[in-house]
Amino acid sequence: MLPLPAGAEEVSASVVAQGKAIAFDRSKGHCLACHAIEGGQLPGNVGPALIAIKMRYPDKSKLRALIYDARIINPNTIMPPFGRNNLLADDEIDKVVEFVLSL
Repeated sequence: MLPLPAGAEEVSASVVAQGKAIAFDRSKGHCLACHAIEGGQLPGNVGPALIAIKMRYPDKSKLRALIYDARIINPNTIMPPFGRNNLLADDEIDKVVEFVLSL
């Protein structure tokens, strides 16, 4: 295993698994309603497929901001503002971010 770059955090498999559970939970994130995600059943096709996320969002804070409130980046988005509307708690958003970055 290569050493982590300075300032990088190692994310536990448990946090990624918790983020996946939140993302797939119909009463929480329910990312599958709009996005195709590996391992998900009955994915939506309204949003982009969640693949190669680290390449698309190398800056974790930008991905987190998008999940928190995508309207900041795209005022016409239909993506729910998970953080701004308190659909997910801050720690849940952080876990979803870690899961999505693992894709």
